[in-house]
Amino acid sequence: QVQIVESGGGSVQPGGSLTLSCVASGFIFSSYFMSWHRQALGKERELVAEISANGDWTNYGDAVKGRFTISRVNTENTVYLRMNTLKPEDTAVYYCKGRHWTGSLVDYWGQGTQVTVAS
Repeated sequence: QVQIVESGGGSVQPGGSLTLSCVASGFIFSSYFMSWHRQALGKERELVAEISANGDWTNYGDAVKGRFTISRVNTENTVYLRMNTLKPEDTAVYYCKGRHWTGSLVDYWGQGTQVTVAS
């Protein structure tokens, strides 16, 4: 059974840092591009960051460039998102997604973890 489980969300003050984790099982993790997306209440889901199957290539949404870092440890089936200099507009549910490197239209999604940035 395919499972993607996010963790590490919570409440943090503006300017603070937080690290999210995504642990996958039920598929060959090292053959999948992984990515983080977020969705604020009432807003469309947007790409935050993505990383290639072997970790050699990364891409970031404009709103988080220079502040967030995506990484992965394939031996642990885990992808991370390090979030620095957090702003109130970063408040959202953060989701982890996997897509096979061949470009399959079938995506695997986690259930999400809430991040709240406020005083």
